[in-house]
Amino acid sequence: MPLSTRPRLVLVTAAAAALTLTSCTSREETPAAPSSGGGPAASAQSVAPSADGCTIDKTGYPKVDLKTAIVGFSQSEKEANPFRTTETQSIRDEAAKLGIASDKLLVTNAQSDLNKQISDIKSMLDRGAQLLVVAPLNSDGLQPALDAAKAKKVPVVTIDRKVTSQPCTDYLTFIGSNFVEQGKRAAQEMARITGGTGKVAILLGSSGNNVTTDRTKGFKDELAKTAGLSVVAEQTGEFDRSKGQAVMEQLIQSHPDITAVYAENDEMGVGAVNALKTAGKTPGKDVKIVSVDGTRNAVQLIVDGSYNAVIESNPRFGPLAFQTLQKFENGEAIPASIVITDDQYDETNAAQKVGNSYK
Repeated sequence: MPLSTRPRLVLVTAAAAALTLTSCTSREETPAAPSSGGGPAASAQSVAPSADGCTIDKTGYPKVDLKTAIVGFSQSEKEANPFRTTETQSIRDEAAKLGIASDKLLVTNAQSDLNKQISDIKSMLDRGAQLLVVAPLNSDGLQPALDAAKAKKVPVVTIDRKVTSQPCTDYLTFIGSNFVEQGKRAAQEMARITGGTGKVAILLGSSGNNVTTDRTKGFKDELAKTAGLSVVAEQTGEFDRSKGQAVMEQLIQSHPDITAVYAENDEMGVGAVNALKTAGKTPGKDVKIVSVDGTRNAVQLIVDGSYNAVIESNPRFGPLAFQTLQKFENGEAIPASIVITDDQYDETNAAQKVGNSYK
């Protein structure tokens, strides 16, 4: 089903604002990736601007000149995950596009350690960061870092995962997908490719964040509308390929009658493919597979016939994150959430759109 026919949560107009952003650092902690890929950047769903959002006047924060500001980016997870690699590189690419020298952007990686992410953010603040973009590891637990930013009157934009703190008080805004809608769309694809009959296993993402909670809710609520489909097993693979493969291996043994898999990210989905092949099954045929992300590996598997559908979750946040910071400094109202548009891949378009995927 084309995106234009699917219901959407509409919150904000994407601005095509350009800006110049500079920052300084002694050393970047994450290695540079070659490119964030040729796919489109994340863009906000379109609505009329609202005066009810957060403004620089409401926060009382000092106005920052983005041409000279020090900006920090806190990545949550190791760069082995294609989503994270592309997300970080999108920040770097946009900085380079805007003429920002690579040694003038503070970049840290928490390596999936919440305490490290808190210390990373505090360290960037100590090094003079005046604006922050944060990809939270969990929805809970970052309050000490947010408190430190608030004490120094530094606006924080969160991307990809929401935090449970208060927008316009503890952080400026969240930029990311409608994760419930992603789960719903995944269930719709599952119903389509299975013909409405089957036993489904769910490979859950990491606990403690809204992505897993929302993608699970959206999927289950929508799947319940198809009487012939039932969830017979669910277990966390922590958004990791090797763990997803190990979980799938266990589920094949305990539930040999599974006919479909919903993986809450592509990495776990690819792990499931490996497990199914090892068990002598034919993924994409014997066992249908739907996941969320849009990585090159998963989309190519659709082309090859070993996968069925992928709901995109666009990680290219760089342009929209910087545009949002610019708008805030310009005095414009920023909504509590900026929901982006996401594409999808299936047997009808994967070959044509594989270049939009990321790796």
